[in-house]
Amino acid sequence: MAGPGGWRAEQAVSPDSPGSLRCRIRGVYATFSLGPAVPNAHGESLTPVRTKGKRSAARVPGGAADASVDLTRLLDLVAAFPRHTIAVVGDFVLDGFVSGEIARVSREAPVLILRRRRIESYLGGAANAVNNLVDLGARVFPVGIVGDDAEGRTLIESFRAKGVDVSRILRVRGRTTPTKTRFLAGWSHTTEQQVLRVDHESSEEIPAPTRESLARKARQAARRADAVLVSDYGLGAATPDIVRGLRAKRITLDSRYRMLDYAGTGVCAATPNESEIEDAYHQRVGTDTHKLEALGERALDDLGLSCLVVTRGKDGMAVFERAPADRREAPPPRHIPIYGSDTPVDVTGAGDTVIAVFTLALAAGATCLEAAHLANYAGGIVVMKRRTATVTRAELDAALRREATAQR
Repeated sequence: MAGPGGWRAEQAVSPDSPGSLRCRIRGVYATFSLGPAVPNAHGESLTPVRTKGKRSAARVPGGAADASVDLTRLLDLVAAFPRHTIAVVGDFVLDGFVSGEIARVSREAPVLILRRRRIESYLGGAANAVNNLVDLGARVFPVGIVGDDAEGRTLIESFRAKGVDVSRILRVRGRTTPTKTRFLAGWSHTTEQQVLRVDHESSEEIPAPTRESLARKARQAARRADAVLVSDYGLGAATPDIVRGLRAKRITLDSRYRMLDYAGTGVCAATPNESEIEDAYHQRVGTDTHKLEALGERALDDLGLSCLVVTRGKDGMAVFERAPADRREAPPPRHIPIYGSDTPVDVTGAGDTVIAVFTLALAAGATCLEAAHLANYAGGIVVMKRRTATVTRAELDAALRREATAQR
């Protein structure tokens, strides 16, 4: 039985809950009672029924591995987010946006002249990961450096305004806080488009005493956290040497340029995008799913990871896992379709949202596949927002509930 919203009833009666209907909604399973509908606190009349046991990665028709999870389990994980602490070690960036109305074409050069409307600043890079974690309800220990400049002060004050402990953020005199300024152009009644980006960052290496202080603060934060999120944008605050010295329950990685350098550092999971996998192995994936799976398995082994999630834009995610201790064989690669629209409004900072939700879910007890599904939902939400944005716990909870009650 299929509904117009894409859900399909796999069978009339759930084997886990007699008298219930088991539905698959965009690759995610939910079980609903067939008895009298009782509205819950959200006014929903279809109440998900908790299923029993774990779902295996069995093969489904077409050769793809089953990537389904239980929605009620995801809701429980989201509810547990506020009970966990995450340390974020990484490169803090300030994202700037200069919006302007197109006035005319310059006589001096074939370029647009913009009449400036407004200037905005948002937390970017590792700071955006921190911002997402805070909005998801987690306690966060940010560890990194900023310059003793206006941008650094803006970043610090933004954290303080959200109640974030900034005692592990070092302010370095004479250093430039990394800033990425995007210039957006448009007419009065049209959508603005990015026409230029200007990056401003320090070209000097971080002084040795500062690196040692940074490493010490990272070790202190790691001991008190349920997980450590490493956000390496290649700006020097997150390095394999610092991560190698951490004693943490779990460490996740988002590295823009040197993912493979983190082999042997204790990282348990990573969330590269497809282009980062391609760059790491100097191969192009394109539409070749088999090549993607080969590179994903290779990265899993080379880094010694338990889990690897490759984000693929409109093509969703690919999830790779090592064999658990109680099994001889690893689950086959599983592919998760995107949540929401395949025409995003703004992808700025979406990777930060993905690694934040993924890490927090693992800390809350999620399996790799469950954490990937939650990150996929969050990614689908955040790309429909303008500028560098976050996803709140309420938004993620609401998205899961909408899936569970779609086309009732």
